[in-house]
Amino acid sequence: MATTLDNPPISVSKIAIIGAGVSGIAASKQLSHHNPLVFEASDSIGGVWRHCSYNSTKLQSHRRDYEFSDFPWPQRESSEFPTHLEILDYLHSYAEHFDVLKNIRFNSKVVEIRYVGDQEDLSSSFGGLPSDHRTPLPGHPVWEIGVQKNNQSDSIQWYAFEFVVVCIGKYGDIPKIPEFACNKGPDVFKGRVMHTLDYCKLDQEAATKLLEGKKVVVVGFKKSGIDLAMECAKANQGPQGQSCTMVVRTPHWIVPHYRIWGLPFSMFYSTRSSQFLHERPNQGVLKALLCLLLSPVRSGISKFIESYLLRKLPLEKYELKPEHPFEEDYASCQMAIVPENFFSEADKGKIVFKRASNWSFWSGGIEFEDNSKLEADVVVFATGFDGKKKLKSILPRPFCSLLDYPSGLMPLYRGTIHPLIPNMAFVGYIESVSNLATSEIRSMWLSGLLDKKFELPSVEKMLSQTLHEMDVMKRSTRFYKRHCNSTHSINHNDEMCEDMGWSSWRKKNWITEGFSPYSSEDYRKKD
Repeated sequence: MATTLDNPPISVSKIAIIGAGVSGIAASKQLSHHNPLVFEASDSIGGVWRHCSYNSTKLQSHRRDYEFSDFPWPQRESSEFPTHLEILDYLHSYAEHFDVLKNIRFNSKVVEIRYVGDQEDLSSSFGGLPSDHRTPLPGHPVWEIGVQKNNQSDSIQWYAFEFVVVCIGKYGDIPKIPEFACNKGPDVFKGRVMHTLDYCKLDQEAATKLLEGKKVVVVGFKKSGIDLAMECAKANQGPQGQSCTMVVRTPHWIVPHYRIWGLPFSMFYSTRSSQFLHERPNQGVLKALLCLLLSPVRSGISKFIESYLLRKLPLEKYELKPEHPFEEDYASCQMAIVPENFFSEADKGKIVFKRASNWSFWSGGIEFEDNSKLEADVVVFATGFDGKKKLKSILPRPFCSLLDYPSGLMPLYRGTIHPLIPNMAFVGYIESVSNLATSEIRSMWLSGLLDKKFELPSVEKMLSQTLHEMDVMKRSTRFYKRHCNSTHSINHNDEMCEDMGWSSWRKKNWITEGFSPYSSEDYRKKD
C-alpha cells in the first residue's frame, strides 16, 4: 500500500530501530532518552536466541564475556555455559530493568524503507562523495518505513524518521543454500531436505521424531552443524539407532573449553599486551614494526594452542585437523566449542565424518565427487545464513547496491556507519568473541554521535578507514569475508572511547591494563 493522503506517514519518534534481538535492545537502551520506536517482526525479543536455537544450544563464550556492562549475570562466576533459555531470561531481565519494552512494537515487520531526504546525497552516492556535513538528526524526516502488522499483507502503515538503526543481524530469516546442477539438487531426493533454520522451529517431540531411527546427513562443520549432529546421536542411542554423517568441506579448529594447558584462553588474545602481536588498522610505523618483530611469538602461540587441541581431541584420527593455523580461525571468529561427549559419540559410531568438496543429490541420498553414494532419509543444511540478502530486501535503491564490495564485507566506519548511506546506522554486523558486548559499545558510540558529542570525519576518511580495515582482515585470515575484529577488538574500542571523550585505558593500573583480560564491564559508563 503506497503512501497517500488517506495513509500519510506517521511521525512518532526521531529514531527508528529495526529488530529487537541483542543489538536492538542494546541500541534501544542506549538511545532511550530519544524515545526510539523499535519494530520487531516476531512477538518477542531475543532474535536468533529465540528463533534460531536448538533445544541443546548453549552460549559459546563464558557468561562473564557475554553480558551488558551495567547488568551483570546472576551467578556470573558459574563455569557452565548458559543455555539459550537462560540467555533469553537474561535479555528479558535486562529489557525490563531498563524499561526497554515500552518502545518495542511487536508483530511489526518492516517490509520496505524509502529515502525521502536530500536528493543531493542520493545522487552523490554514485556520482561522487556525498556532503561531509550531514546532520544525524536534521529536524525533518529522512526515511519512511513501511510496516506490516500481524502478517496482514494488505495493510502497511508508514512511519517517518530522521534516523534509522538497522539491527536485523546477519543470522536467521534467509538460509544460505548450496547451488546444484540440473537434476542434481534436492528435487531428485526422495527423503526430506531442510535447513537448520527449519529445524530450529521444531519442538522437542518433533525434533526427536525427525531424527530417531533415521539416516541423517548434516552438511557443514560449524557450531550449528556440530550441535545438530550431537542431537541426532542422542536421538539414536541403542542398537536400533542410526549414525549421523557430517559432510565436512573445510574443517575449522574446535576447542573443548576455554583453558589451554591449564591457562585461561583470554590470556592469549583478550589482553592489551596480546594485541601488539596482531596487525590492526592505523597502527603506525613503530607498532607495525613491533608487530613484525613479534610475528614469531604470534605463530608460536597459535602452535601452542594447536598442540593442546591435537592432544585433547582426536582431530587427526577423524581427519578433521585443519590445514590452516588456529590464529586464522580466531581472527575470523570461526572457532567453536565442541560439546563434551561429541567425540565419544563418534567413537561409538553414532557420528561419522565424510570429507568432501563437492557433492550432489540422488534419489536415495547424496553422491560424492568420487561417485560413491551415501543413503539418507534426512539431509540438513548447516550452511549458514544470507545476511546481506536480508538487508537488501528492505533497503531501497541505490543504497542496497552499496552493500556489495569485492571483499564480501560491508564497509562500516567504527563498525556502525556506512559512509555513503545517510542518517542510518547498522548495529550487530561486526563479530567478536562477544557479539553482545560489541553491539553494546557501538550503541554507546552511536548515542554519543546522535547527541552531538563528536562529529564524523569526512566521507573520504571514513571510506579510507573501512577499506584499510578490510585489507587488514585479508592479511590476517583467508576467511576474511566474516567481518571479525577479535584480534584487535581492544584497539578498535580504544578508537570509539576516544571519539566519545573517554579514556581508552579502562583498568585501574598499568599492570592490569596490560595483562588483565578486557571484558564488557570495563566499558561501563562512568558517572
